[in-house]
Amino acid sequence: MAKAKKIKAKTNSGTKKRFRFTGTGKIRRFKASKSHILTKKTRKRKRNLRKAGLVDKTNERSVKRLLPNGR
Repeated sequence: MAKAKKIKAKTNSGTKKRFRFTGTGKIRRFKASKSHILTKKTRKRKRNLRKAGLVDKTNERSVKRLLPNGR
């Protein structure tokens, strides 16, 4: 009888485009609200939206599940 093959863990393609791992293993994300309706937002607010943020501890597990080959 042949051995059953282990199912290969697939990376979610939408998730791999939106998240990156830092050197310490945290997950980096980009902030929302930077694509349209920018006229009413202040310069400071738009500038701070450019910076990357970190995924909250409560959401880390679900993002890591979608990125099985991540660190």
